[in-house]
Order: sequence, then structure tokens, then C-alpha cells
Amino acid sequence: MKALLIRDLKLAFRAGGGFGLGLAFFLIVVVMTAFAIGPNPELLGRVAPGILWLGALLACLLSLDRVLALDFEDGSLDLLATAPLPLEAVVSVKALAHWITTGLPLVLAAPVLGVLLSLPAQGFFWITIALLIGTPALSVIGTFGAAITVGIKRGGLLLSLLVLPLYVPTLIFGAEVARRGAEGMALDTPLLMVSGITCGVLALMPFASAAVLRVNLR
Repeated sequence: MKALLIRDLKLAFRAGGGFGLGLAFFLIVVVMTAFAIGPNPELLGRVAPGILWLGALLACLLSLDRVLALDFEDGSLDLLATAPLPLEAVVSVKALAHWITTGLPLVLAAPVLGVLLSLPAQGFFWITIALLIGTPALSVIGTFGAAITVGIKRGGLLLSLLVLPLYVPTLIFGAEVARRGAEGMALDTPLLMVSGITCGVLALMPFASAAVLRVNLR
């Protein structure tokens, strides 16, 4: 598993679809939003948690089609399917590699970009916590979508249509954690909800992804 993780990390950086692309897209979304809303610190501060979460979600979505596509094209996925390593572990490692190269940089960049959106001082900690808890679910759900569309030519649009509805609960409760934290409100309920969603996704979705891959690789 360690060797597979290192291989996927190298491929992500070498292919240019990981760290740099997602982070650049996140920056563009935040900057363009700030320009569109205008120099209104109060309004920017109110919408900052939602904008940061939406930007992170779209940045994660941007590189999902490369999670399994490269391995399918060169035949590596067929070899992994017949390897001693369970297919559930394979998709879990690929989701982890996607999170490390895409989700984790977004978590680290969010507080910095929050300055551009006049995010209240107490919100910097909670936007980081919310993204740190929620983004692993985005990567795992995205891997499930990639497993469904693997082998489909130009399946990026279909992948987006399949995955976006599944992202909605994480987006709602993650943004609510950041918003309530920025406003100094009680956030027990949304924090527990986003944590529960992530735990449930991490526990169940790899099995669904592996089952879909077995069907597609027959």
C-alpha cells in the first residue's frame, strides 16, 4: 500500500493535475469572487465561509477524472484488480493520494485566502477545521464517481453530474461550521454532522467503489 501511495503521489505531481492545478483554481475562485462583490468588508466577511468551501469543493472536483483514468489507460488498473491487495484498499489509497495532493493544500491555503475575503479573525481556525474534516469525504466520494465513469471517453462532465449531488451535505454542514465559528455561535450540531458524514463515507464508500470497478473491469 505504501508503494502504491508513493507511486500515485509521483504521478499526480508529474501529470500536473494535483497540487498546482487545484490550488491555482482555488485562488482564482476566491480572487474573482472578491472582485465581483466589491470592496464591502462586511458582505465579504459574511459570505467568506461559503465561498471558501465552494472553491475548495470545485478545486477537488477539477482533478477527479485523473484518479483512475491514467491507470485504466495504461493497463495498471487491471493488474491492481488481480493483485493480492484488496481492491477496496486500492481505491482507498487512491483517495488518500488525491486528498494529499489536492485537499490538504486547500486546507492550508484557506486561512490565507480568507484574508482576501475579510474573514473574521475567529473564523480562520474554524474554516481550517471544517475543511480538514470535510475534504477527505470529498476525495473518497470523488473516487467513487471516478470508478463509475472509468473507461468512458470524456467522462468528466458525467463525473461532475454524478458527484456534485453527493457533495451537497458535506458542503452544507462544512460551510455552516465555518460560518458559525466566524460569528462566534454554537457549532456542535454542524460539526458533528460533517464529522459523521466523513466517517460514514470513509467506512462505506471504498466498498462501493471497489464493487463498481469490478463491474467495469469485467
